Parts: sequence; C-alpha cells; structure tokens
Amino acid sequence: MRVAVTGAGGRLGSVLVKQLSVAPFVRQVLAWDLPGHDLDDPASAQHLVSMYRPDAVVHAAAWTDVDGCARDPALAMRRNGTAVGEMAEACVSSGAALVMVSTNEVFDGLRTDGLPYRPTDTPHPMNPYGEAKLAGERAARTAFWANGDEFAAAALDRSPARDSTVPALAIVRTAWLFGLPGSDFPQKILAAAARARVEGTTLKLVSDEIGCPTYATDLAAAIVALVGEAGLARGQGFGGIHHVVNAGRASRAEWAREVLRIAGMNVPTEDVPMATWPRPSTPPAWGVLEPTPLPGGPLRDWREALQEYAKLLPGFE
Repeated sequence: MRVAVTGAGGRLGSVLVKQLSVAPFVRQVLAWDLPGHDLDDPASAQHLVSMYRPDAVVHAAAWTDVDGCARDPALAMRRNGTAVGEMAEACVSSGAALVMVSTNEVFDGLRTDGLPYRPTDTPHPMNPYGEAKLAGERAARTAFWANGDEFAAAALDRSPARDSTVPALAIVRTAWLFGLPGSDFPQKILAAAARARVEGTTLKLVSDEIGCPTYATDLAAAIVALVGEAGLARGQGFGGIHHVVNAGRASRAEWAREVLRIAGMNVPTEDVPMATWPRPSTPPAWGVLEPTPLPGGPLRDWREALQEYAKLLPGFE
C-alpha cells in the first residue's frame, strides 16, 4: 500500500510516518505537511491526492490550538472542518481510504453519570475547536455517504457496515495527546514545577477536568493496525467511529502528580478548579472516551505509557 500522512511533522503525524515506514503492508509512505499540504488552501488536498494516488490517507493535520480556535472560529472551521471535507472528497474521487483523526471535544463534557462517551453518543461540542472538528467528521461522512447510526456503531461490533462505501472511512477520536515533538502537558508541568520550586510557591493543579491521557506512539500503532490488519484501504474492513485512548482516566491534577512522581520532583501542590484560570475556550470537564475494539487490541494504561515516554525527556531518570 501507498499511505499518505497529513500533518507529518506533528506530534502524531511524525510517529505515524515512522511506524508506517516499517509496516510490512506499506510500500511507500507519503509525508504531507507545510508547505506542500496547506489546510488554508482549498486546492491542496485534491492536488496531492490526484498527483500521488495513495491507497489510504491518515488525516492527522489540524489546528490544535484550542484557545486560538476560540479567538478565530472562522479559521478553526476552515482548518478543522472544511479542509477535512476537501480531503475526503479528494479521497473518494481517487478511491482512497481515509482515516480522520478527531477529538473528545466533540462532546460537551456535561454528563454526570460517570460513564465514558461511546461512538454512538450524540456529539454536542461546547467550544469552536470541538465544533470545527465535528464539522470535519460530518463533512467526511457526507463525502463517503457514511450516514446514520450504522456507521457510528460499526467499530463497536467489529463488523463491516452494510453500505459498501462505509469501510473506506474511519473516524478516530482521541484525547489528551502527549509525546514528542512540541511542548505537551507533561513537559509544561515539569517546567511549572521547576518555577514553583525556585520561587517557593505552591503548584496549582486542575482537579475538575477529567480525561484519558493518550501517548502518541500508542495511538499511532492503533491507527497503523486499523489501516493494515483490518484491510481498511482494501474496502473490506473496519470503518466507523473509533474511540482510541490509553486505558484508564485521570484528572489533570492526577496526571500532573504522576509526572512529578516519575520525575522525582517534590513540590507542594494544590487542587483548584478550571475556573482558576479563565480561558478563551472551555474544555469539556468530563472528556472520557470508552475505547472501541481494535485490530491490535486495547491500548495499555496511560501510566505505563507515561513511564516509557518519560525516558525520552531530560530531567527524568
């Protein structure tokens, strides 16, 4: 297979390129990023897909600055909504499969029953980032004629949807992605803890935002398995909406304390609500996703993944 990855220089895209490059079912990886692939250019997707004709595209490119999206909702919709539709239409026109990476922020996070969100739950975003990502999901489904509850539920029972066009599209929702490159949550916590220790202050940690920390390396492996082992690009497999996160859940405060524990950094901490720091964008307070069955099996616990990731960062033993 020839597989293209958009956002190839990003946190998820870079590790996808590495893993696909050694996958036995891949003969060529096409790494698409700026300036060649530009989410702001309406012609970019069609140009690349028609020129290189991949068998599958993993669309990892997105504008992930959630607060930036809140400050410029129109640009967020362009990059995370309209551009996805353009990529989906390009894939349909050339017969390529598409894996679109989406987010837990398509849900409002207001549920109080303690249950994780399933693919069949009705999305209701509460910020411009989530609204744009949901628009992208819908645009992709429209392009692939993947409408109705059957598409959402296809990943739950691991059976192909009845519509033969549906298996060519998979939507992968994830949450709280960490890994290299870039400054992720663990690195930000380490930097904040270092400042607090120098200043002799208490490190304040958000305790009322709950989600699923997810290691980019593990998410990439799941997507590679989805494309390869499930036969997605061969039109015989594993379409639908997938929730792909590391096992377990945590508050931001619990995640931060695990980072500090692994790093051996002893600083006083204090639990505070999200409202302590007003932001342009409000994230879902309950952002927990229920993992769906995957060809490669469930992802490991986030704590185990964090322990492995820590070895890559300075300051960790």
